Amino acid sequence: MKHILLSFFAILLVFSVYAQPKKQLALEDFVTNNTFKAEKFPGVHPMNDGIHFSMLKSSSQIVLYSFKTGEQESVLFDLKSVADCSIESFDAYTFSMDEQRILLETNKKRIYRHSYTAEYYVWDIKTRALVPLSAYGPQRLATFSPDGERVAFVRDNNLFIKTLKFSTEFQITNDGKANEIANGVPDWVQEEEFSYTKAFEWSPDSKMLAFLKFDEKEVPSILIPEYKGLEPEKAEFKVYPGVDSLKYPKAGERNSVVTVHVYDVKTKATIRVKTGEDTDVYFPRIEWIPTGSDLAVMKLNRHQNEVELLYANPYTGDTRPIMREKNKYYLDETYFRQFTFLDDNENFVVLSERDGWAHLYLYKNSGYSSKQLTLGNFDVTDFYGYDKVKKMFYYQAAKKSPLQREVYAVSLDGKKEYCLSENEGTNDAVFSSNFQYLINTFSSHLVPTRVSVCDLKGKEINVLEDNSVLTKKLDQYIRPSFEFFTFKTSEGTQLNGYMIKPSSFDPAVKYPVVMTQYTGPNSQEVADDWQFDWHNYLAERGFIIVCVDPRGTAARGEDFRKCTYMQLGKLESDDMVEAAQYISSLSYVDARKIGIWGWSHGGYMTIMSMEKGGSLFKAGVAVAPVTSWRFYDNVYTERFMRQPFENPDGYKESSPINHPEMIKGHLLLVHGTADDNVHAQNTYEFAEALVQAGVQFDMQLYTNRNHSIYGGNTRMHLYTKIINYFEQYLK
Repeated sequence: MKHILLSFFAILLVFSVYAQPKKQLALEDFVTNNTFKAEKFPGVHPMNDGIHFSMLKSSSQIVLYSFKTGEQESVLFDLKSVADCSIESFDAYTFSMDEQRILLETNKKRIYRHSYTAEYYVWDIKTRALVPLSAYGPQRLATFSPDGERVAFVRDNNLFIKTLKFSTEFQITNDGKANEIANGVPDWVQEEEFSYTKAFEWSPDSKMLAFLKFDEKEVPSILIPEYKGLEPEKAEFKVYPGVDSLKYPKAGERNSVVTVHVYDVKTKATIRVKTGEDTDVYFPRIEWIPTGSDLAVMKLNRHQNEVELLYANPYTGDTRPIMREKNKYYLDETYFRQFTFLDDNENFVVLSERDGWAHLYLYKNSGYSSKQLTLGNFDVTDFYGYDKVKKMFYYQAAKKSPLQREVYAVSLDGKKEYCLSENEGTNDAVFSSNFQYLINTFSSHLVPTRVSVCDLKGKEINVLEDNSVLTKKLDQYIRPSFEFFTFKTSEGTQLNGYMIKPSSFDPAVKYPVVMTQYTGPNSQEVADDWQFDWHNYLAERGFIIVCVDPRGTAARGEDFRKCTYMQLGKLESDDMVEAAQYISSLSYVDARKIGIWGWSHGGYMTIMSMEKGGSLFKAGVAVAPVTSWRFYDNVYTERFMRQPFENPDGYKESSPINHPEMIKGHLLLVHGTADDNVHAQNTYEFAEALVQAGVQFDMQLYTNRNHSIYGGNTRMHLYTKIINYFEQYLK
């Protein structure tokens, strides 16, 4: 009897464990607690030997791993082992080229979206000494010279060089001044729109330092108000608000005048590179060719549809043209990021759209175009590098589907081409320095991030992160369903979308719909990758969530991507309206209760779609929206629209501030008062236009918050506000 009772209770215990009711999703899980955050394997640094990689661990160690096994082999650096250490942690690190010294970054403080100051420390592996890079204030962009003997950095808009052997610091520019002259760092607009922060480069022999100088004295400024606020509190503005000033060239306005210079470390002389008389141009990249004989300078016209590659003599500043690339629309900024000089000292690779798709092209360093490396009706989306021993090129592409990404290899002669990623979804790779191994990061709409070491055939050797903890956690929750769909517009264009349905979905019930989107040029929201965000919580509250990528978005060829040229927002909003019409035709959708929301460009598209769709959209939320392209920066806006005087009708039709009376649904405008990207002016001016048009609306401002609108309880308040708004008007 005793054994029977024990067995009975054991069965009850097992049953109770498996019969535990599943948990409900909570907004805090997504906004404040990161309950469902997928773990990654960030900051992988391939080592010179080709068989190891290093990583930052616990903000205090640099750990060495084996590519072959994926196992930790040793600790390269540990703050706890440093006697009398003056720092407790560090955020990032870089090795010297010979891997005998390490630069550590700590106490980072944000400047703009990508830039920051930090306190740098140098660790010498041989002497085991940790010393501050400079005692005279925080630095920016500290960079070893190729021989590892010096470090160049920027402080207060001036360039400095630290000689490590003698611990001497020399200032090589003296005219740097906030809002006037910036040496070695780009101005706000070029950092933001050309995606770079470092505007200086060491020569391969470490004897010269090339840099850009930005003269922004004539660039108009915007004023950003500062209030006392909370979290953090700015006590100096307790009674009277302050104001910050930022040089910000809007569409049609003057840019910084940028010049190219080369500093000779030995002679301490600086020469200016001769780039022509036209100063209304951009220099999105400078780089030394591998031999070091010339400095390569990319010179881009203001229309951003023609780039010229110049080779500059570093001793005289004389330049000669090497190649020129033109596009009938514009050159996307990825062109400059993917441009790669190969370490064979003979060639460089360009990612061009000249045949209507983004493909890799090989050039001789002399500028002669030798061959097209990839070919087909698909877009190459990243270039990883070239193995000069095997003569193989490695790249990422959306070959199987615009929704997916794979990793490929192609030989120089084009006879070999194969896929290195086995799983269908989104794959991205980091290769070992000798191209013997790769670390593949994979996810899909069904599988959270999986990071694994693979061989050069794509075979998985070892799993570094499988997110099994997250997978088990997800099993404990009630979750909505996720599915992809396609539909054709009235013009016959097929668009891709996804739909999130409540877990209790009943096809006999009619549900309200919230459309989410971004829609910016060459962006992509509908992708086969891991997406488990706060929209899932919203779905569980009884909404169907729909996202559609309209014309102008990524991975479907140049014609699809650039058909919005000179008419930004027109075709995209047409497609959003048609998407809403298609969704409203589904039997399980309440056509009277369709909402739309978005952030930044998505906020802009929310307003554009509501103006065109009229009563089709019952409610919308526009967070940090552009409301007139005359208010946004010139590099981004003119890339797609040219200058206002060249395209007045395009600006008029593409700016929702010009037709506020067309808004029929309930609209919530949201903005941070300290937004340095899409200025609050956009919302203020549009609000006034709505008032004068007699259109009722709602507005939420966030004190001292930038474009990302975060800090303290801000994000929780924001998403609660959005959810409440849709529940008020769509339920």
